[in-house]
Amino acid sequence: MPSIVPEGATRGWIIPIGGAENKENDRHILERFVRCSGGRDADIVVIPTASRLHETGPRYERLFKDIGAARVDVMDFDTRRDCHEPGRLRRLEEASGIFFTGGNQLRLTTLLGGTPVAKLVRTRNASGVSVGGTSAGASILSEHMIAFGDEGSSVISGSVRLAPGLGLTNRFIIDQHFRQRDRLGRLLTALAYNPFAIGIGLDEDTAAFIGPDETVEVEGSGGVTIVDAADVSYSSMDSVTEGQPVCMLGLRLHVLVAGATFNLHTRVASAGSLARSKE
Repeated sequence: MPSIVPEGATRGWIIPIGGAENKENDRHILERFVRCSGGRDADIVVIPTASRLHETGPRYERLFKDIGAARVDVMDFDTRRDCHEPGRLRRLEEASGIFFTGGNQLRLTTLLGGTPVAKLVRTRNASGVSVGGTSAGASILSEHMIAFGDEGSSVISGSVRLAPGLGLTNRFIIDQHFRQRDRLGRLLTALAYNPFAIGIGLDEDTAAFIGPDETVEVEGSGGVTIVDAADVSYSSMDSVTEGQPVCMLGLRLHVLVAGATFNLHTRVASAGSLARSKE
């Protein structure tokens, strides 16, 4: 469950990125993550546990330092025992920004799920710390996580498998590499199982910056697909067998690009600065 925001505090930003974010000549997404984490005073912990590549953590450490963060440390976890170490927990308590790299989201949840580290990430975000992640690191931010699934645009029973995420919020389900890997169908299938949630599909090099007021702001070169299943009038998910297509009526879909917004509380989309730019 998401942590309760302490009295007098403001929840930190939640920043899922669709993967393959620009790390060279146009680093708007990573630069904004640093700004949300304190700018020149940013104190960032990078968690590369989802990745098996040894260079992943150091690469983000160099990137965030080059952007201007005051302090950046890499904190990897190889066993669940690591998640109980007092020194690691103290370091997370100091951070103003926490960043999860890409890789395998099931490795992240297997090692971190239900540990003091997972609980601390939730409580720190509720207390104002920005938490972001790219690719697999984006998927694990919400309570319900897509673990894996089939490509394609059709809603097919059994085509997606869900697992518990870190639980910073229960308002949405994330999918990443969205357009590039044809993942509309598996996001819709996840919503057929959980119609109370909002589906957020993130293209590569695109991020959803979700502020304390629960407004989704888009950053990057691609699109963010928002699927709202709250007003679904009919779903056949309960009556079909695995592998069969599912009928869903009444879905609402928005495609946002940089400048457009969507409020997770009111479920209202806005053209934002895109409309103002035409005036």
